[in-house]
Amino acid sequence: MTAGFQLGVIGSLTLSVASSVAIVICNKALISTLGFPFATTLTSWHLMVTFCTLHVAQRLRFFEPKAIDGQTVVLFGLLNGTSIGLLNLSLGFNSIGFYQMTKLAIIPFTVLLETIFLKKRFSETIKFSLLVLLLGVGIASVTDLKLNCLGSTLSGLAIATTCVGQILTNTMQRKLKISSTQLLYQSAPYQAAILFATGPFVDHHLTGRSVFAHVYTFPVVGFIILSCLIAVSVNFSTFLVIGTTSPVTYQVLGHLKTCLVLSFGYTLLHDPFTARNILGILVAMFGMALYSVFSVREGKKKSAGDALPVSQMPDKETEPLVATKDNSDTKKANGVAHDC
Repeated sequence: MTAGFQLGVIGSLTLSVASSVAIVICNKALISTLGFPFATTLTSWHLMVTFCTLHVAQRLRFFEPKAIDGQTVVLFGLLNGTSIGLLNLSLGFNSIGFYQMTKLAIIPFTVLLETIFLKKRFSETIKFSLLVLLLGVGIASVTDLKLNCLGSTLSGLAIATTCVGQILTNTMQRKLKISSTQLLYQSAPYQAAILFATGPFVDHHLTGRSVFAHVYTFPVVGFIILSCLIAVSVNFSTFLVIGTTSPVTYQVLGHLKTCLVLSFGYTLLHDPFTARNILGILVAMFGMALYSVFSVREGKKKSAGDALPVSQMPDKETEPLVATKDNSDTKKANGVAHDC
């Protein structure tokens, strides 16, 4: 494993964390302060701006596009777009606690799918570190666990589509020998299309308001533009991280982002917190440290062709923030999936 590859991995992880935390802060201001709760529609705009930015970069020859089978890229884009919408709906039909459990369940299900279908083996030390991580995030963020049939079904579908989408992101980059930029450029229009078509309906159901009837003041438009620009970095870094590490590593990184956002809220925004929140964050950070150490140790034993899984946490951005009918700040501050 070359020093250049290691620096690339560290750079992609750093970019992912920084951009995801930045977009959470921006979206929290947009949704909670400025009263723009249309998270799914906002995510479709994120993906459209991402595609337009990459198209300009491609025309300026910053990267060369690579042809991918049309049916494959369409299905892949629709799958990723669907997973974002399902995660939003999951929060809309479930309690915050159950929604957090849904996000936590993505890691073990990803491990299970990779073990069954890709014949990947995870050591006992890696499994232990993931268990500690999940325990810590659960202590810090999970509150109540109210169940209902429709909400549970949506959560199950969200977990399945998110896991498969992230595994495919990694697998396609390796097998098709394409870069994260090339894959994102090809799939972003289809992800944006499905969210653009369904977003207004999903948001209207979750908030009881219409995105078309909203009053777009100058501050609202300004924060929407800023959110879209940050989302370009979020979406790019998401594909980059999954491609250079693994889907499980991406989920670990996502939980790191969650802890950082919670810590930011406690220290700078003076959000309410308890000893339980602090304990959970400390346990989660310990779990992430263990995962990083064990992954680096095992990575050194593998051939130079294997990617190094380093530590990582979102919601496909794909962690767009989610708003529901009660418009509570707590729900808005806990975003989904692929960070944008």
